[in-house]
Amino acid sequence: MKENLKFAWIGSWFALGGQLVFFIGVSIFTGEWRYAMWSFMVSMLAGVPSMITTWRAQKKTNNIKIKQVHKNSFI
Repeated sequence: MKENLKFAWIGSWFALGGQLVFFIGVSIFTGEWRYAMWSFMVSMLAGVPSMITTWRAQKKTNNIKIKQVHKNSFI
């Protein structure tokens, strides 16, 4: 099964930065800067683990591809 990690990276980056940018915009519009403070904490709690998980999946996929190339090149 081929893993498509492009959407995982997009989701991870959105969880990390997209929410923060959105809520900074809300904070600027409303003048309530607590939105930005809470969104920063939520973005870190959601974004960092998702980035780490996606990075590990990418690393695993790359290692499998490298092993397949080496296996095929020695035949």
